[in-house]
Amino acid sequence: MRKISLIGFVMLIVSIPTFAGGLLTNTNQHAAFLRMLSRGATFEIDGALSNPAGLAFLPNDGFHIGLSIQSAFQTRNIDASFYTYNGIAMNNGAPVIVDGKPVPTKSDAPFNKYYKGKAAAPVIPSLFAAYKKGDWTISGFFAITGGGGKASFDDGLPMFDAAAMAGIFQGSIPGYLNSDPEKHRPLVTSNMYDINSAMDGKQYIYSLQLGLTYKINDWLSAFAGGRMNYFTGGYKGFLNANLKEAYGGGELMDLELDCDQTGWGLTPVLGVDAKFGKFNIGAKYEFKTNLNIENKTNNLKYPDSAESLVGSYKDGVNTPNDIPSMLSVAVAYEFLPVLRASVEYHFYDDKKAGMAGDKQKYLTKGTNEYLMGIEWDVTKQLSLSCGGQITDYGLSDNFQNDTSFSCDSYTLGVGAKVVLSERANLNVGYMWTTYEDYTKTSKNYSGTGLPGTNVYSRTNKVFGLSIDYRF
Repeated sequence: MRKISLIGFVMLIVSIPTFAGGLLTNTNQHAAFLRMLSRGATFEIDGALSNPAGLAFLPNDGFHIGLSIQSAFQTRNIDASFYTYNGIAMNNGAPVIVDGKPVPTKSDAPFNKYYKGKAAAPVIPSLFAAYKKGDWTISGFFAITGGGGKASFDDGLPMFDAAAMAGIFQGSIPGYLNSDPEKHRPLVTSNMYDINSAMDGKQYIYSLQLGLTYKINDWLSAFAGGRMNYFTGGYKGFLNANLKEAYGGGELMDLELDCDQTGWGLTPVLGVDAKFGKFNIGAKYEFKTNLNIENKTNNLKYPDSAESLVGSYKDGVNTPNDIPSMLSVAVAYEFLPVLRASVEYHFYDDKKAGMAGDKQKYLTKGTNEYLMGIEWDVTKQLSLSCGGQITDYGLSDNFQNDTSFSCDSYTLGVGAKVVLSERANLNVGYMWTTYEDYTKTSKNYSGTGLPGTNVYSRTNKVFGLSIDYRF
């Protein structure tokens, strides 16, 4: 009984929350991105991430820095509907036996529950820096480039509840069929017990990038650099099921987890920028990052029968968590000295990035993103901007699960840049994302052998403030 129930718990602890970008990436680091969304052809300091080759066209030699603070808040909700077991099929007062096993009966109506998950990254810091002298520019940044922050599931998940309900019922069948009056026990159905569970998870990828940009001529520049990525995360939670007092009370299961995870990997980065009159074209390629995360497990409590299910969360175990390669191409055009626009394309090769359990094999394609932005200088001191983004994943039912699901999305961003002085700019931006619901229907819901349906939905809101300064 405990072995079956633990399936849901094990799946619960593999949650991978995400930012805007690919499945394990974050292209959003600077408030200028929030207010415009397309920054792949910029000449400003946030180009240290989005267009490092373009820093060759910074208007002034010297030292440039940018400091950004953002707050991101997400929800991950699941509208679940799944059947449960409620009895044993009978024929003339005797259990129906098929292949030596009694045939359970399913409930007349599905179990319905709306599960709410919250994820928050209240402080997302980013630091950008560049030093330009003549044709050479050295640049870098420090930021959280992936992972997604913290996530909390206060009421468990449907995959866990379904697996637990089925497991408890099936575990009670032997006692129910025992003809010995002293050993006979009733079937344990979902109305006879309470399930309590909670899980907190966190994942961050801290990145430090350094590189050189060279201005080849008046219109062309190139960049080469590398990014060191450090992964830190962990999970802490519990699960227990207890019979109600009316049915005698008593513990049915007790599970606990406290696990920290760390890992690191190196990302080579190449870039090029071409400036043709009022046009500017920026391109960047980030190579795939081979990244494994290692467990430091402080507490893992589970029944001996489930040894094979929790092996990947034992102390010292490594799990693949690659960062996919990424191609960015952007074109900016200056319509007027006070009016500029940009369009951009991102491709994340998620199918070739290793994931836990080889989940990437179930993707139908890599991630495609389409971005655009426009900026208008209202006055010499104030610029207003807005932008949009469309994100298209290669999702499938086999890829989606309760703890790590994605939804195609549409994002809007608005904001402003304020010129504080000849040397200082202030950027402020707000971005929100609308997700398409994803419906997953299964004939074998969470391995229970019963049908069920999940409707996945998400929300995302990000606010950011950045200060750029030139020495």
